[in-house]
Amino acid sequence: MKKISILFVILGIQLFAGQDVLAANGSRFENVHRFGGGIHYWKSLEDIIIEGVDEEGLALLLSYQYQMVKFFTVEAMLEFLGDGYAGSDDAVFAPQVYVLVGRGIYAGAGIGWHFADGKAADSPFFGLRAGLDVEIVPTIFLDINVNYRSETWGFGKIHEDIQLNTMTLGAILRFEF
Repeated sequence: MKKISILFVILGIQLFAGQDVLAANGSRFENVHRFGGGIHYWKSLEDIIIEGVDEEGLALLLSYQYQMVKFFTVEAMLEFLGDGYAGSDDAVFAPQVYVLVGRGIYAGAGIGWHFADGKAADSPFFGLRAGLDVEIVPTIFLDINVNYRSETWGFGKIHEDIQLNTMTLGAILRFEF
């Protein structure tokens, strides 16, 4: 798992470093920055029969996107999942990074990490995303997306790690700069 995490970090560094080299050679880049916030409805695909552990809920999120080459976007997101997520007694935060391909209709993959009860989860989670990104008015976009995550829960009320699959349905309003 750590090797995959390191691979994503190296890929991200290469993408940002490579942009300057290609731009110097006259390639056309869009270099668009988008900031926004939104909400996710999440649901575990498995039944959880542990008292005090939620199977579904809402999460708030903050998003930053950097759009490079015409159909390529890197997104950094911070998700606030609140109390009860994955058996946590405290709030759960999940920073994540996604690599997305496409405009309007897009798809991608990402990696993230849960932080709860004052510590980080033992392993990252991996996600797949597909979505529709629509310009409402110039520089304001609405992103409707569905996400699949493979993650391990092991916080608070859960005493041994549980491997789960989770689906989310999200909406994010972003402002382009």
